[in-house]
Amino acid sequence: MRFDAKQLREMSKSVRAHALNAVRHAGSGHVGIVLGAADIVTAIYANFLRVGCDKFVLSAGHGSALLYSVLKLAGYDIGNLSSFRKIGGLPGHPEFGIDGVFATTGPLGQGVGNAVGLALAEKMRGGDGIVYCLCSDGDLSEGVAAESIALAGQYELDNLILIWDDNGVTIDGAALVDLDVPARMAAAGWNVKYIDGNNFADINRALRGCVGHGAPTFINAKTIIGRDSSLAGMSGAHGFDLSDSEMMYLIEKNISYVGDDLWASVAAESHEKYVPRYPKIKTNKIPVPDLGNFASTRELSGVYLESLVASGAEIVGGSADLGHSTNVKVKSSVDIVAPELRGNYINFGVREHAMGAIMNGMAAAGMRVYGSTFLVFSDYMRPSIRLAAMSGFPVIYVFTHDSVAVGSDGPTHQPVEQLASLRLIPNFNVYRPCNGAEVAYAWKSAVADVHAPSAIILSRQKFMQISTPVDADISRGAYVIYPATARRERVTIIATGAEVSLAVSVAEKLGDAVQVVSMPSVADFRRQDVKYKEKILAGFVVAIEAAASAPWFEFADAVVGIDSFGVSGDGDDVYRRMGFDADVIARDILKKVK
Repeated sequence: MRFDAKQLREMSKSVRAHALNAVRHAGSGHVGIVLGAADIVTAIYANFLRVGCDKFVLSAGHGSALLYSVLKLAGYDIGNLSSFRKIGGLPGHPEFGIDGVFATTGPLGQGVGNAVGLALAEKMRGGDGIVYCLCSDGDLSEGVAAESIALAGQYELDNLILIWDDNGVTIDGAALVDLDVPARMAAAGWNVKYIDGNNFADINRALRGCVGHGAPTFINAKTIIGRDSSLAGMSGAHGFDLSDSEMMYLIEKNISYVGDDLWASVAAESHEKYVPRYPKIKTNKIPVPDLGNFASTRELSGVYLESLVASGAEIVGGSADLGHSTNVKVKSSVDIVAPELRGNYINFGVREHAMGAIMNGMAAAGMRVYGSTFLVFSDYMRPSIRLAAMSGFPVIYVFTHDSVAVGSDGPTHQPVEQLASLRLIPNFNVYRPCNGAEVAYAWKSAVADVHAPSAIILSRQKFMQISTPVDADISRGAYVIYPATARRERVTIIATGAEVSLAVSVAEKLGDAVQVVSMPSVADFRRQDVKYKEKILAGFVVAIEAAASAPWFEFADAVVGIDSFGVSGDGDDVYRRMGFDADVIARDILKKVK
């Protein structure tokens, strides 16, 4: 050991003092975990974590002051601790991009999934890095953590160490975790250890020798929330319920110049700020998929993806048990299985949320990764999608079965509001292509963007393919796919995905003064100049999309959408039942433009 128990005790005191001072300056924060778990984090950073090789994830993101304090003392360039929770300073929960922070955590359970992704990426690359993750009672109460824990056990990630800050207390009182968490972990294939989380001999002993045993390690660390305070062991210790005088007392009690000096020796070790370096993926030679005049976009996407994977692109994919249905499990897919963990395809099982969180961890490690499920199930993984956008992770989501045309599976499987809600997420690319050219555009754009995640929304049903004109610029987000033949456009119909074919049928019924605009990317179109927008959206504008209608009034005078749940039945019948019938739409438009 680099530092003995006596030295670690002084170093831990320094961590507490600086963290508590940051919370006091902010006037808010979480002191309970600072006082209860500082010994664990101190031991990891002082004695075990190899800079530039190992990674630490604080899944219990409310303990950010604790993490920032350790990082500052250990020499990471995170700015001034007095900026904690202030505009332009250190955020209230850890965010990826801060020196030494490998995951944006706070929504509980996310960090556990991120840590699994980081560990899986390290194993796949053949590295020897270890991933340490500190989680709380709340983390282990969340479903995403349970899903991720199961996958880590199945993949035998013996480079992953999960430490449970077991203090038995949450905001509302007693922690409502499983009656026997260690038994659950053992059942999931983890090695289980028990320690006193405030005993350095225990901590050091438990952290030694975890790697190389064919299973991840779970350390049950008993701690006292708010240790040494008047609220020790009580739910009030979780947040900021201590008086200012007691806060000052605790800060002064923990000030340790000896500890500061010991940390200075750790900080003296130079390190570069971690920035993920993503592999370059060339798409210029990948052909536009073509399956004839009648095809689904999920099929077209599968053809494009097969060409991409077969080209040797450094990209890893997977699905939440729907790979063949979403067409992401292609001929060149090779299943990743334990213990070798070689290949390019992850069978996540029916674990959408874990898939999202693990993908984020893999992206944080610098891997390009895609995952898929049905569009309606994107709701299961929404928190992970949101955090990917916030973190700038270039993960790719392939969401198929994109409308009520799913049909006989019924309204539980027929997305209505999902498209609109995904488009509302900042820093998130959403593509809904209508043909092979747009599918290629969506994939190329998603692969090229290394600063934002992307969703490619695809149909289950086959529909008539409308060709993109040779001179069209799909990158503008919207373009005229079916031009009017009259000198002046009287009506413009905007559509996306499968509704483009329907829109053309409507236009044919309305005459030569109607044009159809395909808008595969609403966000890309928003970025265009006014002149282009006015040219594209000429005359009376009608939007047609088999999804929530309200957002389309940004561009359209009238909207044909869906603002109710669907019904069970044949896909074509349901589609027409919900109003997507060319004759009906044409008659309604004629009434509006007379």
